Amino acid sequence: MPIEANSPALLELIDEAAPVEQLCTGFQFVEGPIWNPKEQCLYFSDIPAGIRYRWHPATGATEARNPSNRGNGMTYDGTLNLYICEHNTSSLVRESPSGERQIVASHWQGKELNSPNDVVVRSDNSVYFSDPAYGRLAAVGIERAQDLSFQGLFRVSPDGQLHLEADDFGQTNGLCFSPDEKLLYVDDSPRAHIRVFDVAPDGSLSNSRILAQNIGDGELWHGIVDGMKCDERGNIYVTGPRGVWVFNPAGEHLGVIHMPEHIANLNWGGPLWDDLYCACHTSIYRVKMKVRGNPVAYMKIR
Repeated sequence: MPIEANSPALLELIDEAAPVEQLCTGFQFVEGPIWNPKEQCLYFSDIPAGIRYRWHPATGATEARNPSNRGNGMTYDGTLNLYICEHNTSSLVRESPSGERQIVASHWQGKELNSPNDVVVRSDNSVYFSDPAYGRLAAVGIERAQDLSFQGLFRVSPDGQLHLEADDFGQTNGLCFSPDEKLLYVDDSPRAHIRVFDVAPDGSLSNSRILAQNIGDGELWHGIVDGMKCDERGNIYVTGPRGVWVFNPAGEHLGVIHMPEHIANLNWGGPLWDDLYCACHTSIYRVKMKVRGNPVAYMKIR
């Protein structure tokens, strides 16, 4: 697939001739890819089907959890507890490696959350998640009215307390940390931009500002800012029209890695963490990069 380079810096991150390899296909709408470093496999969600899948090079894609409550974004903490954003239950859930399940967040001030969408865990086990209303649409969740009057950005502190960090988004969606965890990037899908917050030592967020904007037009099937990750150098990779848009830490648009289908999310994986796994509508694709992913806690597990 073509590389749309706006800057020579993009070609320091990916070879111009790097192939986009289709690993599996035939799904309804895939999301939430997460690489398990112990099993050396990829887990991902097919939201409309309500199934979590496991892809391994030896076995291909097999069902891992059915039903999955229409799970969406997923991540691990430093001990491989799996955090899942569930549309049907309006909850953020944690599953232990042994399969024990615990609700991390489901309500704010007595009102049900909208539909947690994507999630990241800081090295101190603070958890941040987006809560747009997309999971209250019939196609990808259960159609129902919102209890909350906003689409928020939330933090769960290590003591289990839920904190509302921002309530002024159109729709919160993908989020990721800078390599030093001093910045949190959060995108706003209908406004087609990425915001960045300063992260205090206690985990609270401040000084919101726009890093990059005009990433598409905010129309869902035109390609929106959705899934987002950083690499080890602090470059930001976000879904958008035509594929993966890449920005440097200053917000300069380096270019686009084109995808064969509408892309919803992406994540790092592989033995060296230099494979970019892309959840694109009906398929999972893989691209070999020249750079590794931002080494968050679970990526250091062997």
